[in-house]
Amino acid sequence: MGESQVSPIANQFSKTRRDHASETAEDYVEAIEEILETQGTCRVKDLASRMAVSHVTVTRILTRLAKEGLLMKEPYGPVSLTAAGRRMAKASRRRHELLLEFLRSLGVPEADAIRDTEGMEHHVSESTLKAMRRFLKNRPTAEGL
Repeated sequence: MGESQVSPIANQFSKTRRDHASETAEDYVEAIEEILETQGTCRVKDLASRMAVSHVTVTRILTRLAKEGLLMKEPYGPVSLTAAGRRMAKASRRRHELLLEFLRSLGVPEADAIRDTEGMEHHVSESTLKAMRRFLKNRPTAEGL
């Protein structure tokens, strides 16, 4: 295999690495949005508590997300989302809700559905999400049985 050719396995791993990088961003912007909705302001200590990580870890991640244009943060100040960050948070929340509803519709126990959704939401393809939406839309309801 020449240098210009990449094996399918290498492509699979690079996708997984990209997914993991965006997973952190999605988790943080979603958490920031939820904290802002419930408390009105979001600080590093709120995120450290929510994400169960150190203040140093939160600060490092917020610095990266600010460079990516997803949030704004002044030193020792509150965190706010940019328009791009809000869009990412909303898309992540919609994907999360769809997956959770889908797993529940299959009869997956609630605790398992919640845990599995957290693992799946960042790695599921758009075509799979579309199929899930179609399935949920077309499933028979209790009234239709």
